[in-house]
Amino acid sequence: MTAQPLEHLTGAVLRPVRGHHAFEACVEQLATAIRLGVYPTGSTLPAERELATRLGVSRATLREAMAALREAGLVETTRGRGGGTVVTRRGRGSFARRAARVTPAQRRDWLDALDFRRIVEPGAAALAAEADLDPDQSASLQAAHDAVAGAKRPGDHRQADSRFHLTVAALSGSARTVEAVTSVQSSLHEMLLSIPFLGANISHSHRQHRDLTTAIVKGRADRARRVMEQHCDDTAALLRAFLG
Repeated sequence: MTAQPLEHLTGAVLRPVRGHHAFEACVEQLATAIRLGVYPTGSTLPAERELATRLGVSRATLREAMAALREAGLVETTRGRGGGTVVTRRGRGSFARRAARVTPAQRRDWLDALDFRRIVEPGAAALAAEADLDPDQSASLQAAHDAVAGAKRPGDHRQADSRFHLTVAALSGSARTVEAVTSVQSSLHEMLLSIPFLGANISHSHRQHRDLTTAIVKGRADRARRVMEQHCDDTAALLRAFLG
């Protein structure tokens, strides 16, 4: 017998997205619905048009989110008459298996690190923007930004991304801030190894890095803080979606 979704709960877990980017929000809601068993293994997700309407997003955005779920091994999609997107076993796919090996204690520590990051990194960005940067410091930030934007391979991108965030922290002039950001970036790197490298999210991230670099160089502390908060929220949405 084909598994059926729990229709009385779908309205509670799938809602019009708000807050962060639509892509990240779609992935977070759909992965959460699958993880919690609202859509059990073997059940079929609603049709694309219906799901896009329910989530309040474009069908293009929904397709990007579905591609992310497929890469993570959470769903499989077949085309043609009788096709659809079916929830698969959590063990399928390299990323799903890797996430399944994370212990409850490790998961709690990682999620705590995301909360801590939301506090320290926006503060670091604001401090950097308030600092009176000399030309060499501004150039180092721009170089760190360009390195992330130009990285092609996932491993290179993750390392360049960490260096960019550590550069921002260093420009704050606070040794304790650098220590705190180093700690959360170390945890973040471990978490990112357990989820797919998602093009849509990377594009959003690059735009935020660009906006953040501009805000810091121009001394716009409030803007730098807001951009970093959004950046942290988007990344946290994906990580919570896949890691629970």
